[in-house]
Amino acid sequence: MTLDELSTATGGTVIRPGDPDWDAARRFHSGIGEPAAVIRVSSVDDVRGALRYAAAERLEILVRSGGHSAWGTLPGGLTIDISALADVTVDGTRVRVGGGAHWGDVARTLARHGLGISSGDTASVGVGGLTLGGGIGWMVRAWGLAADQLVGAQVVTARGEVVEVSESSHPDLLWALRGGGGNFGVVTRFDFEAHPLDGVVFATLGIDGDVRTALRMVRDVLAAAPRELTVTYMDVPAMDPSAPAGASLTAVWIGTDEQAARTALAPLLDAPGISVRELGVKSYPDVLLEVPEFDPEQPMPGFVGGNTLLHDLDEGTIDALVSFHEQNPASVLFLRSLGGAFGDVAQDATPFPARDATWFAMAGAFDIPGMLDDARRADILAAWDAIEARGAGVYGNFTTSTDRSWVQRMYPPETMARLAAVKREWDPANLFCRNHNVVPA
Repeated sequence: MTLDELSTATGGTVIRPGDPDWDAARRFHSGIGEPAAVIRVSSVDDVRGALRYAAAERLEILVRSGGHSAWGTLPGGLTIDISALADVTVDGTRVRVGGGAHWGDVARTLARHGLGISSGDTASVGVGGLTLGGGIGWMVRAWGLAADQLVGAQVVTARGEVVEVSESSHPDLLWALRGGGGNFGVVTRFDFEAHPLDGVVFATLGIDGDVRTALRMVRDVLAAAPRELTVTYMDVPAMDPSAPAGASLTAVWIGTDEQAARTALAPLLDAPGISVRELGVKSYPDVLLEVPEFDPEQPMPGFVGGNTLLHDLDEGTIDALVSFHEQNPASVLFLRSLGGAFGDVAQDATPFPARDATWFAMAGAFDIPGMLDDARRADILAAWDAIEARGAGVYGNFTTSTDRSWVQRMYPPETMARLAAVKREWDPANLFCRNHNVVPA
């Protein structure tokens, strides 16, 4: 089958280099790519046709929903754009979401039903990428990962077959989808169990004092806080007008009980050097960020650093993280509280690592042209590696790396072996390899 025949045989739109819409088709939220072709699908049958074509031509597959992944920058292969598969249907608390939907649209639909799903921070991020990678979000301590709320899926396999996945039908595949990445097929529909949600209490606090002291206080508050509370810490340089420079805390309390939120946050609200910038009730969709799309005239600089899942935010780790940021003025430091429902899930129940972690941490220097040389990059990576060694795993959704070896840092050996066995069953030829790739056993 040729590309022309593929376009005729499906309802999808095939776009190739030189076509009038090529530049728009190969551009995605976080960059611009050079695939062999892009197919914009409008149905599950379109996906089946695209996969059969790719398998016959031995083309690697990239599945695009939200388009935040760095894997779109790799040349060649067939990009299957599933963003048109974005329907959201609600039946009680069971929610069926098209694989191309964005979380902001899902959150707005659910809000009309008084429901919510823990879904990351960003409105434009795709349901597919976030969920398949695990999905750490604002409700992680109350409801767990986005993947923990996944109860079923519709998957188009590498053979072009459509399978319905649940606890009673292909349970090993469902296990793999809950954090094993996009290695096992094109997920055209996600089935979630949602939670009642009438709103959240949202707070932002500025930190004007010693950040080490502030981090110790946040750690101690979260150690005893109700699960309704999740907090992030961020320290950013003066680079983006939409992100105020300096250190700050952001907190989300599940529900609209502002007094309960204030009580949980009281040690921070009353602390010297911490000021309240905002505190009040919001709808959940309104707390999701709107991240600007890729601008080829002003591309984002590279990122030298990484992330880790921490058992404890002890004194040595706090000092190492803050020192990393202090030694690299053009850098970002980010932490998010875990525990609660995240830790209730048994380690072998999903592929996601380090269920006993209580904090997620990310830090990295921006590789601004002219600022870093090779020796300095090596020093920064060595400093980060020492911090990562304090942790118990890394989170694949929070990396811009397309290094094929990176996946080995994401999963412990026994998890990787189980993922490889599932991969062998569903994608033995490794058609789905434009991801943190699990090689078939």
